[in-house]
Amino acid sequence: MATKKQIIIPIVILATGIAAMVGFSSMKKPPEEKPEVDNTPIVAVSEISVAPMTLEVSSYGIVKPKYETQLIAQVNGEIVELSDTFVRGGFIKKGQLLARIDPSDYQAALIDAQADMATARAALEKELAQGKVAEREWKQITDTSPTELSLRKPQLAQELARVKSAQASILRAERNLERTEIRAPYNAMIESRDIGLGSFVSMGTKIGHVLGTSIAEVRLPVADNQLQFLIDQGVAADVNLNGVFAGQSTQWQAKISRSEGVIDNTSRMSYLVAEIHDPYRLKSANDLISPLRFGSYINAEIIGIKIAQASVVPRYLVVNGKIALLDSESKLHYVVIDIVRQQGSKVIISNGLVEGDRMISSALNYPVEGMKLALATDETTLEETDLEVEGETQMASNLESGE
Repeated sequence: MATKKQIIIPIVILATGIAAMVGFSSMKKPPEEKPEVDNTPIVAVSEISVAPMTLEVSSYGIVKPKYETQLIAQVNGEIVELSDTFVRGGFIKKGQLLARIDPSDYQAALIDAQADMATARAALEKELAQGKVAEREWKQITDTSPTELSLRKPQLAQELARVKSAQASILRAERNLERTEIRAPYNAMIESRDIGLGSFVSMGTKIGHVLGTSIAEVRLPVADNQLQFLIDQGVAADVNLNGVFAGQSTQWQAKISRSEGVIDNTSRMSYLVAEIHDPYRLKSANDLISPLRFGSYINAEIIGIKIAQASVVPRYLVVNGKIALLDSESKLHYVVIDIVRQQGSKVIISNGLVEGDRMISSALNYPVEGMKLALATDETTLEETDLEVEGETQMASNLESGE
């Protein structure tokens, strides 16, 4: 039979164990609660702007005169007079005297021609009188019809031919005398002068070279696929010319006058010709507009078609003719767009986007239509919330450890 001591000791040991277990359990720290992680993809967006747009086609070219003339001597002689403005870079007006060839020989030739004319007229008058006398005498002798020879008609025709020859000689002499004066064919600028005072020139000698200042031209190469952006393939289109004058960037206005109508064999470009009236501003009273000098290199923007509603977006955001948008429910949505033109790193869109659309401008690893997204502006808020949770957890841990 068990004693009382043998019964009490196991009970005390069991109670002590239970008390120790409860004590140790109360000292155990509870597991840390980790904040819930939000795995929603964060994206950046940019707001779409839609507005009317006028397309432009870029080109370039060299300014040249529409008209230029090589002055050539048409008679022989010595240069006896030169105009002070007949120098390189000088501006001249139509009909202005530039140089004079010695006219003495041609004045003498005109006098000779005039004298021959007077002699021929006198002979013609004499022959006319003799013809009338011959006709009167013939009627007095017989009633038969006279012959042309008896009426001296061949002699009359000969004297008439001599008069016409004398007239031609006078015209020739007058023309040669006029050609001794070298005059400007139109308003122009002197590009070069090839003679000097006292020089002897013969027929065909180069006198100088003049450039018309009324109209300048610029040949503008345009790629064939760019003509679709111009009205009537650019004919009569306005053009903005950009260049440099006296170190300052300057702009001039021009208009396309014609298309050359062929594709260049070398460059494979079509050429449009722009015209600029009064490029040196000789007739303009506006001193604020700089002259456009011949030989200048310019960049051109040809004004093209107009688009009523257009947007410009980066080209890399367009995938298979679609653009990713963030809709009002913060979900991914793809829209189909109409691309009018690619312009460098951007594309111009005419349909598919509206004002205020939020275009996703950041990359997505696995985009799926309708997936939930978060704005990049919300990322800061999420980070601040995570920091607050971590701070509260750290504070509770410090309190429990007695720190």
